Amino acid sequence: MEQRIGSSSQPLEGAGFDPAFIPGLTSPASGRTEDDEPEKESEVAESEESAPEPEETAEESAAEPEEAGADGPVFEASDRRARMVADHRGVRLSLDDQECEFRWDEIGAVETETARFGKRYTVTVHTPDRRWYPIEIEAPARSHFKEWDEQLDAVLDAYFEEDAE
Repeated sequence: MEQRIGSSSQPLEGAGFDPAFIPGLTSPASGRTEDDEPEKESEVAESEESAPEPEETAEESAAEPEEAGADGPVFEASDRRARMVADHRGVRLSLDDQECEFRWDEIGAVETETARFGKRYTVTVHTPDRRWYPIEIEAPARSHFKEWDEQLDAVLDAYFEEDAE
């Protein structure tokens, strides 16, 4: 009778073992070999050398559109934690250290809501793929709600184009 020395169990693979594992997109961590990694590093080094510096081109291209449409309406509201800016470039939301930016062609709808009691002004950006991104901004006074609605409507009228279907 033959006996094996050591464990007969196979090592764990997949999402239970490696949280970065996505079936079909990435291989399990244990399936990677040492030979794969040096090739990837050399490919990255070659691509970095051949590619132009993206920072310089991004700065140059970003400066031109801002100058062209900077004279249009702008909506900006902020409190101690949250901030929203809507202008010719699109809508930018930020909460603490988290930020997101939507170009006008990425936006399906923009919805505003005011709290019945309190001073919270909620703006929700809806995207065409049925996702929404709300942000709550605390106003200094409830009287700012009407002013903010008018300013946001002016920006939406100027830049947001609804598709007629």
